Amino acid sequence: MKKVVLILSLVFSFVLVTTCYSREKVYHAYDFGIVPNTGKDMTKAIAKAIDTIKKERSGKPAKLLFQVGEYDFYPENANVREYYISNHDQDNPKLVAIAIEGVKNLTIAGYDNDEDDENWFDPQGTIFMMNGRMLPIAMINCEGCQLENIQIDTRVPQITQAEVLENDTDNGFITYRLEPTANYKIVDGRLVTYGSNWELTPQAGIAFDGATGHLVYRTSDIWVGVNDVKEVESGVIRAPWRDARLAPGTFIALRSYYRPTPGIFLSNCKNTDLEHVVVHYAEGMGLLAQTCENIDLEYFAVAPRKSSGRYYTTQADATHFSGCKGVIKSEKGYYSGMMDDAINIHGTYLRVVQRLDDYTLVGRYMHNQAYGFYWGGAGDCVQFVRSDVMEITEQNKVVDITPYDKKELAGCREFKIKFKKPLPQDIANGNYGIENLEWTPKVLFSDNVVTNNRARGALFSTPKRTVVENNLFDHTSGTAILLCGDCNGWFETGACRDVVIRKNRFVNALTNMFQFTNGIISIYPEIPDLASQQKYFHGGKGKGVLIEDNIFETFDAPIVYAKSLDGLIFRNNKIIQNNDFKPFHWNNKRFLFEKVVNFSIKNNEFDGGFDENKDLELR
Repeated sequence: MKKVVLILSLVFSFVLVTTCYSREKVYHAYDFGIVPNTGKDMTKAIAKAIDTIKKERSGKPAKLLFQVGEYDFYPENANVREYYISNHDQDNPKLVAIAIEGVKNLTIAGYDNDEDDENWFDPQGTIFMMNGRMLPIAMINCEGCQLENIQIDTRVPQITQAEVLENDTDNGFITYRLEPTANYKIVDGRLVTYGSNWELTPQAGIAFDGATGHLVYRTSDIWVGVNDVKEVESGVIRAPWRDARLAPGTFIALRSYYRPTPGIFLSNCKNTDLEHVVVHYAEGMGLLAQTCENIDLEYFAVAPRKSSGRYYTTQADATHFSGCKGVIKSEKGYYSGMMDDAINIHGTYLRVVQRLDDYTLVGRYMHNQAYGFYWGGAGDCVQFVRSDVMEITEQNKVVDITPYDKKELAGCREFKIKFKKPLPQDIANGNYGIENLEWTPKVLFSDNVVTNNRARGALFSTPKRTVVENNLFDHTSGTAILLCGDCNGWFETGACRDVVIRKNRFVNALTNMFQFTNGIISIYPEIPDLASQQKYFHGGKGKGVLIEDNIFETFDAPIVYAKSLDGLIFRNNKIIQNNDFKPFHWNNKRFLFEKVVNFSIKNNEFDGGFDENKDLELR
């Protein structure tokens, strides 16, 4: 009996100690002098709070809780960092508002928002406001960290919205009013917008219908009048113009193509959760995650604040995942007004530029917006691909990898890589890329809304299982879903093997033409020499792409375009034809397949019926 009591006592003590260890301690931001709605810079105070929590808790769970209101951040006191951020301009150093580095089990939180509210993505909550060009939140080398009930916005965005007041094509001018927050000047007849630490002349525009918020039909990237301009009155500009598509009441997002920083940057993190986080504006991606493991987005949004009157949000993708592994989830999200896709998941090909010996080569990051960060390590399984035909040649394992053009990883473009097995003799002829298979994730993209954005809805390039279900793709302007793969331009991997697209609703995609927009669903790897390709890039091994139980509402013809695919099932889908816009797409086939095998189209419901001879073309 004494032994039983002793054992129970030890168990109770263990549970008590474990519970005490894991119990989250709440720190209130106001205790560190971090208070909202003052207009004062909170950068240093938040840095001190995070440092205090890091020292006191030593990785035990902690929460830094913010009151409702606006917290301002300024470049003058920013954390200065050298970050090489995938798919962004490498213009170091970066000015960071909140730097969370080397921390475990920390939650940065505002107060709860009502998830049942249909406008949950525009709450009256905790808002971090940037003043100038800054990176709002960076989370580096962290584990088990969370962001909850936080919003990110900017006082003076680098994108400037203009409302068309008059479009006189007969006399060749357009008159538009800039949004109230815009700072501008006219220099030698050229419109220049500026903030506290930046200035630019817009290069292009994206036009939004003022009544619906949709991108204006067949405008795509439209050049705007920013030269030889005159100021009619304060905030009102007149410029040369002879394009009738921009009617009065249209709102134009005047923009450059510069993307220095995302709204949230995650690098080398593990088990990261973001819940009820809203990015209202960022001069790059809304969220960029690179070389991270397990990311869970729930009620994550990229959406305009209604009070701002803006139609636009981010300069590029809403969310972007580069070289990640584990599981990436986006559930119940809302993505609107961005200048690119809602989500893009890929790795990065290195190009083989030199063969040093039978086991060693030099691989190079090729794109100017994708270099300088971790690519892989010893033990990683890789495969080689011939870039002209996008054929996988063989697999190998990394024994050792070190920077080749620099002494350290940060900023390096080239790696010296030693492999387990001998390398082919012709591996360094400039025609091979290397894909790291270790850093590829499983994906769940479910119950999200993607609407009123430029370019495309969702991009997936991972060999692991990808499920896209119960989403609404509403006026994505270009292709709604893209499966890509490119070892020639962006050098974004890779082949998709197991993709399920089910129970989604697609409404009027393809109102504009952008890259890869050959169908509502576009399976479009970049293959320069398709005629010489002997294998298939996507699919294979009895899997491939399953598209089932979806509803397609469309004014035009193309539903699915596919290239170099082994395995496609299109079944139990409903295609509803409408007259919302005039058909214009060059592709007048429901299904256009180039080098596609093992496909099936069955048990679908088409308005007007389905005629295989007319609606399906094989090339």
